[in-house]
Amino acid sequence: MKSTPREVITPFRPLPLTIPEGMGKNEFFNSSNNLKNLTEENGLLRTRENFLLYRKAIGHSLEFDTSIIFDTSQTILDPLGRPVRRDQLSKKESRIWSRMSQTIVDYMLEQYPDPEKHLVFCGEASLDPTWPINKPGVPSIRMIHNHFIVYPQEQLRQAKIADSNHPNLTDGGHHGLFLKHLGEVYQRFFEILNLTILQPISSDKSQLALTGYPQGLPSWEVTGGADSLKNPRFWQEYDLILKGFLDFYRTFFGLVATQKASIPKESYFPDQVENVLLFNNDFYRVAREVRLKVIDDPQFANEMRWHPAYKQLMYRDCKGRLIVTISQNSVGNAITELLGIVVKRIPDTEAYNAAEPALLAKLFEVCRRLIASDLGEPISNGFWPIQDAQTLED
Repeated sequence: MKSTPREVITPFRPLPLTIPEGMGKNEFFNSSNNLKNLTEENGLLRTRENFLLYRKAIGHSLEFDTSIIFDTSQTILDPLGRPVRRDQLSKKESRIWSRMSQTIVDYMLEQYPDPEKHLVFCGEASLDPTWPINKPGVPSIRMIHNHFIVYPQEQLRQAKIADSNHPNLTDGGHHGLFLKHLGEVYQRFFEILNLTILQPISSDKSQLALTGYPQGLPSWEVTGGADSLKNPRFWQEYDLILKGFLDFYRTFFGLVATQKASIPKESYFPDQVENVLLFNNDFYRVAREVRLKVIDDPQFANEMRWHPAYKQLMYRDCKGRLIVTISQNSVGNAITELLGIVVKRIPDTEAYNAAEPALLAKLFEVCRRLIASDLGEPISNGFWPIQDAQTLED
C-alpha cells in the first residue's frame, strides 16, 4: 500500500455551551470559565496539583482519546502567565506529569498490544501563548496539555487519501524550517545531549509505513521499549530533547528578530549555543533570509511564532518500536498531522453515542489505575454522576 497521508472522519456530539451575550467564542474559550465548563462536562479525574484528566468531547479518535491538562485557570488568571511547557513545571509537578503519562501509555500498550492493528501515540503541545495576537481562531486552552490517542490501523488504511498540500500537513513551510535549511547544524546540536535510553534514528526509518510521516524530523528510538518508560531516566531524557530544542529555537528566532547573535538568558546549553550555533555561517544565512521574508511578506510574518512553539510526540510504529520526535510548530497543525493524519470532525450525535460506552469504559479503567497509584480523585459531571464516579475507586 502506498505511503500517503490520510483523512480520518471523527464524529462528535455537539455539547451545550453557554456564552455570555456580547462575548465571542474565542473570547470565552480563553476565559477561566471555559476550564470550569470543561471540568463539569468532560472531567474524569483531578490531582491535588490540579492536573486534570478529561474526555475529549470533540476529539481525534473514537477508539481512545483523552488528555491531561495542568489546570491553573483558577490560580493564575493571566493566561500568558500559565505554564505551557514541561520545563516550567516544578520538580514535583514534573514527576506527577511523568507518572500520569507513563500510566496512561502503559494502559494503551497493554490494551492494544499489536502494532499492526493499532497506532498508539501521545503528544504534548505548546502553542497557545505564542499564537499571533491578530490571528483568528485563538486556541481554547493556554496551558500545558498532553494528548493520548489510538487509531485502528484498518481505519487508517480505509481512510480517504489526504491532500499532501493540506496547510496543516505542510504547516506553511514552518515546522520543517530548521531541518530543511539548517539540517546539519540542527542534528549536530542535538548530538550534545547526554542520551542513553533514547538513541537517534534516521528520519526514513522513523516514518510510519502507511502515511510516510513524520517527515524529516529528528527522531529517537526508545531502547528497551515500554519497560524503559518506567525508568525515570527516560523522562529525564525526554526533557533533555525539549530543552535542546528550546535553546535552538530561542537562539535562531532571537537572531531573526534583532540581528544580534546572543546566548539566550534561559539557555540550558550555553557553551554549545555559542560554539555550535553562533559559530556557524549557515545559521546566520538562514536567519537573514527569514528576517528579510518577515519584513517583505506580511502573510508570512503573521504566521511567525517568536516564542518557542513545539509538538513533542512518542508513537509506536508498525514494527513495535517506540519513537520520540519533536517539531517546530506553526499555527494550525495538530499532533495527528505530524504523523500524516488529518482529522475531519463532523457533528453526528448518533455515531458518537454508539461509540461512547466503549470509549468511556477504557477511560474509566485508566482512572482506576491512576487512583490506585494515588494520582488523583474522580470527578462527577452531567454525563457520569457521582455514584458512577465513585465506582472508579472500587
